[in-house]
Amino acid sequence: MATTESSPFKKVQIQRDDTTFDAYVVGREDAPGIVVIQEWWGVDYEIKNHAVKISQLGTGFKALIPDLYRGKVGLDVAEAQHLMDGLDWQAAVKDIAASVNWLKANGSKKVGVTGFCMGGALSIAGSVLVSEVDAAVAFYGVPSSQLADPAQAKAPVQAHFGELDNFVGFSDVTAAKALEEKLKASGVPHEVHIYTGNAHAFMNRSSDGIQRRKQMGMPDEDEAAVQLAWSRFETWMTRYLSS
Repeated sequence: MATTESSPFKKVQIQRDDTTFDAYVVGREDAPGIVVIQEWWGVDYEIKNHAVKISQLGTGFKALIPDLYRGKVGLDVAEAQHLMDGLDWQAAVKDIAASVNWLKANGSKKVGVTGFCMGGALSIAGSVLVSEVDAAVAFYGVPSSQLADPAQAKAPVQAHFGELDNFVGFSDVTAAKALEEKLKASGVPHEVHIYTGNAHAFMNRSSDGIQRRKQMGMPDEDEAAVQLAWSRFETWMTRYLSS
């Protein structure tokens, strides 16, 4: 039985151009804001877990998840792939910009972006294309060169990758190292961390998320790496979002 009364999120509508989308907000009203960008699954339990976790880090952040898929959620790999393939990435960046501006208009003086998988790539794109972004942290995803060139990043970028990630050109070690070279060229503060023995989506630690990774052939579980990554995330966002 689905229950909604226990949800910590406040649902808001954000308008941009000629479209309106739902977003889910959690955290202290006046805290620094962080836009939390979904994986290819959509706005599901795991990205909501991440947003709640982020809202509780350090002295607290105000986390906002924009619904880039407009209510659709992929329940298996084929559906998720289909949804991601159908995504207009430029429009998604506009959704992110509108989300950043909504947070700045609603109590957050500074706003960062973060995301996982597809959302990681969009976070880096945000650091390049959305001038209002104050910091970015990307988990295992790099944008296509057609969408955004990380050498043009305008905000500090921290990125996290698993050494065993086999999404070639998107989040494998080669992609991570290429990203690092691009960020060096950008001149912005940056860090690229690679976690030994970890595969794609290693931050997904709910029981359902662990099961889903196993079904995708990723049995690695490394709580220490997850805690280290969250600690680095907290340090980075605190440094660049404290006003």
